[in-house]
Amino acid sequence: MKVVIAIDSLKGSLSSIEAGKAIREGILRVHKDAEIVIKPLADGGEGTTDALIEGLGGKRISLNVTGPLGGQVKANYGYIEQSKTAIMEMAQAAGITLANEKNPFHATTKGVGEMIADAVQRGCKQLIIGIGGSATNDGGIGMLKALGAKMTDDKGRDVGEGADALEKVVHISLENLLPELQNLEIRVACDVNNPLCGTNGATYIYGPQKGVCEEQLEEIDQAMGHYADVVAKAVGCDLREEKGAGAAGGLGFAFLSCLGAKLVPGVELILDTIGLEDEVLDADIVITGEGCLDAQTAMGKAPIGVAKLAKKYGNKVLAFAGAVTTDAGKCNQVGIDAFFPIVRGICTLEEAMEPEQARKNMIDSVEQVFRLL
Repeated sequence: MKVVIAIDSLKGSLSSIEAGKAIREGILRVHKDAEIVIKPLADGGEGTTDALIEGLGGKRISLNVTGPLGGQVKANYGYIEQSKTAIMEMAQAAGITLANEKNPFHATTKGVGEMIADAVQRGCKQLIIGIGGSATNDGGIGMLKALGAKMTDDKGRDVGEGADALEKVVHISLENLLPELQNLEIRVACDVNNPLCGTNGATYIYGPQKGVCEEQLEEIDQAMGHYADVVAKAVGCDLREEKGAGAAGGLGFAFLSCLGAKLVPGVELILDTIGLEDEVLDADIVITGEGCLDAQTAMGKAPIGVAKLAKKYGNKVLAFAGAVTTDAGKCNQVGIDAFFPIVRGICTLEEAMEPEQARKNMIDSVEQVFRLL
């Protein structure tokens, strides 16, 4: 029997790999000769770096970079030496949780570029980066400048940082971009389809949560359009309407237009990175899950990505979760054959989430399911 395990973390309780190891222990209580493969799982957002570092044998790189409002912040990213792959979360350098005030006119993605520069100078050949949770609406200006781009106004002066710089840009030069970027494959985990400009674009849809007032929306959106015009002239193509160009305040647009990146749905990107398909093609059972299984899970979260890939090869798919809701049955309609909550008695949430208790609950629950199988 071959069992492949790819379960998301039980946040605040067990990491993806810790949960996977507990599941393995439960299986081995019943099938001591089972072939068991554990893969890390995440969705491209918060926690992805930690999951892939642990699951793929990477190391954590820490460095000081420019935060969203200009001060220094400590950022972490993962680096897998064997494949020369860096795994980043934009929010480590420009996330909204790092900003003690909402100031879109000055919030910058400069620190994101500094992280990327550090990675390529280490010999990085592949970059995987999630861009959710930004504090910025700068069109990626800060990131590009940190990577060597020059952006100047009509008098040849640097345009500065943040959304305030968008309307000032008259000339963009990419000639001095770090030469290592030419050999860097960039894949961006992006789960939004917004274009850069317009009422469905970066500013109108996401600007308000970053501090853009209603009366400022049109002004900043027009400035973003002006910036897109200048970029299009510099690179020879206009990608402002591409799906995901408006992600992270236009950071998606900068990645697409100036760095040749590919924007990929987060779950799809992670499943490809961990090489899950190579393992499930000859598996008998695939196990997935997360902290709480509910209707939102069924709308395309990481466990459903696992289930759909497993069903491509006719696998039986089981899911284990810290808790399940009354509407979790929708998961059965999108590839999960059966799911099981692991809490085994009346207890408080804190007791259920205590790591050692959660590990024991997982082991015991999996054991009983596999006795039935």
